Amino acid sequence: MTIKENPSAQLTPNKKGGSLRGRFSEATDEFVQVFTASIGFDQRLYREDIAGSIAHATMLQRIGVLTEDECATIVSGLTSIQEEIENGELTWRIELEDVHMNIEHRLIELIGDTGKKLHTGRSRNDQVATDIRLHLRAAIDMLVEQQGRLLTALADLAEANADTIMPGFTHLQAAQPITFGHHLMAWFEMLRRDRERLLDCRKRVNQLPLGAAALAGSPYLPDREFVAELLGFDGICENSLDAVSDRDFAIEFCAAAALSLTHMSRWCEEMVLWASQQFNFITLPDRFCTGSSIMPQKKNPDVPELIRGKTGRVNGQLITLLTLMKGQPLAYNKDNQEDKEPLFDAIDTLSNCLTALIGMVPNIQANKAVMLEATLKGFTTATDLADYLVRKNVPFRDAHDLVGKAVQLAASQGKGLEELSIEELNGPDTTVIEPDVYQVLTLHGSVATRDHLGGTAPNQVRQAITRARALI
Repeated sequence: MTIKENPSAQLTPNKKGGSLRGRFSEATDEFVQVFTASIGFDQRLYREDIAGSIAHATMLQRIGVLTEDECATIVSGLTSIQEEIENGELTWRIELEDVHMNIEHRLIELIGDTGKKLHTGRSRNDQVATDIRLHLRAAIDMLVEQQGRLLTALADLAEANADTIMPGFTHLQAAQPITFGHHLMAWFEMLRRDRERLLDCRKRVNQLPLGAAALAGSPYLPDREFVAELLGFDGICENSLDAVSDRDFAIEFCAAAALSLTHMSRWCEEMVLWASQQFNFITLPDRFCTGSSIMPQKKNPDVPELIRGKTGRVNGQLITLLTLMKGQPLAYNKDNQEDKEPLFDAIDTLSNCLTALIGMVPNIQANKAVMLEATLKGFTTATDLADYLVRKNVPFRDAHDLVGKAVQLAASQGKGLEELSIEELNGPDTTVIEPDVYQVLTLHGSVATRDHLGGTAPNQVRQAITRARALI
């Protein structure tokens, strides 16, 4: 969200030049005041900013900087400010630059000079780094929960189609018979790894920067372990320069989000193809499709198409953050104000795409007869015939050549392999193929032979689903 998109941030700049002007001889240029303000988007961090301030005040009391009464007054004032924000009663002021100064200014308005003591021993540098980490930690928890729901829906759909025959593809050409359930579980595996990446990323996000102050630490000797415990951090950023200046945790999240959306985009590409009249493998629920402004017969798969498109958006946010950080010397630089919008957009985009799939996937219908017919058309049991010959002691390369000739003959006659006679299958040079070959040339027989870990046999698909449910 930019300042222009946020009417509450379109306020007349303070003619005195805004806050923190003590050492300057002239007011901030009005354009600069708007250009450098971040309140239009970082107000989103208000919960984290207040939580961090409450923990900081509690720590200041613990080390004797604040009295018990002063701490209680500050905490009460911050709690009131959060209520004002959530009730829409607080006016965000652009001349106060950001969420931190807006909240601090309002605190001083509410409780007087005691509010001026809150910022003792900290900087906006470690304050914002803490806020972002708290916000991203909560976002990861939300996204992991969403991913779990999507994985459950995917496993349910796979279980319902463990016996549904469809063609497996390479180069988008029918290759071998598989089950729709097995195909869906391939997407399950990819999305499960995406979830694991977010959980792993969370470990590095959940480290406390507060106490690093501007860049060198604080002479008040803050009890950082105590603050980490109050805010639920797993550990502490051990170098003050690193704590305030790096955003690798945000970059790592955007990388994980981009990879997750890449998987979702590939899956959605298949949905778009499969829902077309040319494939007709699946029927998408009407409420997740749209119509055409001119063609009344159209049922457009706009949701999977948009997910496919939004992947580029998150890829772009990853590049934005990488580029943002690549030239920065230690420690904090104003460049880092630009970290929030791409991060927030990546969070929102991934969450929205997961929400869409969570609603759509349980209502996808497999057109089983169409899938079966498509599998019959592509000579998909050719590899099974080659494997049959190998079991008859024919070298694989010779078997490959024999089957290729049989496919050529069947194609010329408009038949399937299973429709050729024993003599036609053998050709002029061999008699090794016998009537038992027709057992392996059936689609169900072909699928059933892949009864091993990772195979497409219905029995293996059901076992994979059982294992998968235990991991969600």
